Amino acid sequence: MKFSTRSTYGLKAIVNLARHPRDERVPLSAIAREENISSGYLERIFSLLKASKIVTAGKGSAGGYRLAKDPRQISAYEIVRSLEGKNKLFYCFDDAGKVFCSKACDCGANKALHKVEAEINGALLKLKLSSLIKI
Repeated sequence: MKFSTRSTYGLKAIVNLARHPRDERVPLSAIAREENISSGYLERIFSLLKASKIVTAGKGSAGGYRLAKDPRQISAYEIVRSLEGKNKLFYCFDDAGKVFCSKACDCGANKALHKVEAEINGALLKLKLSSLIKI
């Protein structure tokens, strides 16, 4: 399985941000430099994180980003979902679990795929940002 660069860079950047004191606003330019991520790409990532209320932004000379809530309240699932959208892990499922495939939904793998997806999502839900900043 592969997550997009949005999730990879987003997780790297938010872990960087979480390592700063919560009341400190961190400029994206500093995170971009420290994590070797394009500033433009990071701006797009952080606009998604802001829309999902994971981070807040300040403007002006005291501008920058900070976490919107405690790192113990932010799951890896929430971060990835905000960056990747509501896409299912497997192309043939919709949100209701309906299967769409060339075998007319009789492939026999759909129960296994649902279980794999549930386990991955469960693991991401349990994984909190607070545990990632300690790694």
